[in-house]
Amino acid sequence: MDTSIQPSAEKLTISKWCHAAITEISCQEKGTMLAPGSALTLEQGRQTTGATGSLQNLKKFNNQDFNHLRALCLSQGLLFEDATFPAHISSIGPNLLPEDKLWQIQWRRPPELQRNPYLILDGVSRFDIMQGEIGDCWMLAALGSLTLQKRFLENVLPKDQGFQEDYAGIFHFRFWQYGDWVDVVIDDQLPILNGRYLSVHPRTSNEFWPSLLEKAYAKLRGSYQNLHGGYLSDALVDFTGGVQVQFSLKEPPPDLKEILKAADKSKCLMGCSTSVQVKRNIKLRNGIVQGHAYTVTGAVKIPYKNGWKHIIRIWNPWGHGEWKGPWSDNSPQWNHVEPKFREALLRNKDDGEFWMSCENFQEQFSWLYICNSTPTFLDFGDQHCTTWSVDRHINWWHPVLATGRNNYSPAGAVSTNPQYFFEVPDYDPKTYNVVISLMRKHAEDAQDAKKMKIGFLITMENSKVLRESFSLTRDVTNYFTLSPGTYAVVPATADNQEFEFLLRIFMKNQDYNENSNSLLSPLLPMDVPRQNEDNSYKTVFLRYAKQGSTIEASQLQQILNEVILQDEMTSVGGRFSFDSCRGILALVDLNSNGRLTLQEFGSLWRSLTKYMDIFSKEDRNHSGFLDVSELKSAIQTAGLAANEQLLRLMVLRYGDAARRIGFSDFVCCMLRLETMTYAFQNLAEGGSQILMTAMEWLTLVMYT
Repeated sequence: MDTSIQPSAEKLTISKWCHAAITEISCQEKGTMLAPGSALTLEQGRQTTGATGSLQNLKKFNNQDFNHLRALCLSQGLLFEDATFPAHISSIGPNLLPEDKLWQIQWRRPPELQRNPYLILDGVSRFDIMQGEIGDCWMLAALGSLTLQKRFLENVLPKDQGFQEDYAGIFHFRFWQYGDWVDVVIDDQLPILNGRYLSVHPRTSNEFWPSLLEKAYAKLRGSYQNLHGGYLSDALVDFTGGVQVQFSLKEPPPDLKEILKAADKSKCLMGCSTSVQVKRNIKLRNGIVQGHAYTVTGAVKIPYKNGWKHIIRIWNPWGHGEWKGPWSDNSPQWNHVEPKFREALLRNKDDGEFWMSCENFQEQFSWLYICNSTPTFLDFGDQHCTTWSVDRHINWWHPVLATGRNNYSPAGAVSTNPQYFFEVPDYDPKTYNVVISLMRKHAEDAQDAKKMKIGFLITMENSKVLRESFSLTRDVTNYFTLSPGTYAVVPATADNQEFEFLLRIFMKNQDYNENSNSLLSPLLPMDVPRQNEDNSYKTVFLRYAKQGSTIEASQLQQILNEVILQDEMTSVGGRFSFDSCRGILALVDLNSNGRLTLQEFGSLWRSLTKYMDIFSKEDRNHSGFLDVSELKSAIQTAGLAANEQLLRLMVLRYGDAARRIGFSDFVCCMLRLETMTYAFQNLAEGGSQILMTAMEWLTLVMYT
């Protein structure tokens, strides 16, 4: 500090100190706000951090608005006819049936098929579903699992429709597609062949939600023909927006039983499939169908004889056809189970659902699929209060790897493909802590897309390839136990086509507990339960640091506006300006270099989280602003002090014309008050007065 000029030092009390600190600085925090939606372009593609295509801001498939179209039909007394997915063989697909049968298809609305149709009758259940002529057991197995999880089901199946009120022959359903929720509108004309449903048909004759939902999904994928054969994993993700992992039952993980129990406990969607021996849908003597998809509806450990037994409950989308071996409906094993367990678990009906042992499950089935918003199925053992953070990236990949079909060069991928860095801070060798999911968008020619092998490499900072995961599926996902360090994910393909992809990196946060200063933002609106997703400061820092080790004011502005201001109430008071972010950065910039390290950002993040809690608590009328009395209470809650004169100046400096303070200004105000209060206390060394030179004073106030 320059001490060459030393005028007489003024004694400053803490009240004068804060008064000066609040009022002397020029309007650093009051800069010009960015226009709505403006943001700096991120390197390596765009990251999805906002609510685009969220359940609150749906994308309209084919630009069709359900409410507008229904109102139009009702006003004109017409039943809706969907020109974008017409009652024509073009919606069926040219290769699903022989040509003569295609022309025999008739399209009928539910009121033509049943006198008193309902969309939903006595609730939604997997037992409402019975597979039709189309080979879409993969989709129906996922749908059966969806019916068990209300939190996901309500996202897909809106309640604002039916046959009893405002019926106009129009319905809509919602699906997740590559990072966005999409609303799909259909008419209710269903394909009928020789008096039978071509598509799924309900067990109860006048309940039509399964048939209409299936039609909407067929429209989303282009035709009914495109539902004839597919991946159960795709449907699980499309119904939830979650992450799915496939487990080979021929080479199962050693903790398969624990994974199943954790998945059942955390209410995941689950399915399984059998291998294809010669041809699909061959029913074995034991009742299991080859080349077929099933729903896993339960996994429990029950007392059996003198020990315990792990058993799995499975449902066949055909609505009939069950396992005939041990633990089936009439097997003698149930005689050795206590009545209370037998009565709770056993349903002796030919409804397609059955129990089997975990050992038989691994013998009879090839793959297990588990899906949830975050990988909660990997939380088992002695873990408590774990959460998962997720980082998303959308970009295009280029055929830089190709050296011939299905050949690729890992070294070439690392040197030329986009790399996405992430840091693993914690490590428990007994648990999985990273899940990586790479999804490619469909090519125009879906058949060619199915032949394309995609995947990713995981490298360390020295570009050494540690892991490789490749598959012909749309979604390549794998789970890992990684030690602390910095890693990079490199998407790759062995084909000569460009594709857009969505990359998601899930990381477990093991140091979370309910009594700590949680790194979860309590105000961020999520499409998933809050406990399942965590914006840890380390994840946020790495996301916006542009692969560097520090962040500057423009990157801090992005974080505050894109991550912190996602909640409607916090955004009412305006966005963070660039100047305000420079001021905030200066308050925690210990090195005075205009940048924040990870440690400095962590300190700021904890303060932001604290002030979001306080703002939410004190904004009692949920207006998005604090008045003078609420601000006074917020200051007291934060453990700080301000007399009436200082409080008046703070409102004058940071408030609007109505003497109200919005969230962004509240943060700027409280961070300055907190920083200056602690600075005074440190300089005063426990006293109530300090001595400062002019240059010392100016150095503090002109930067901070």
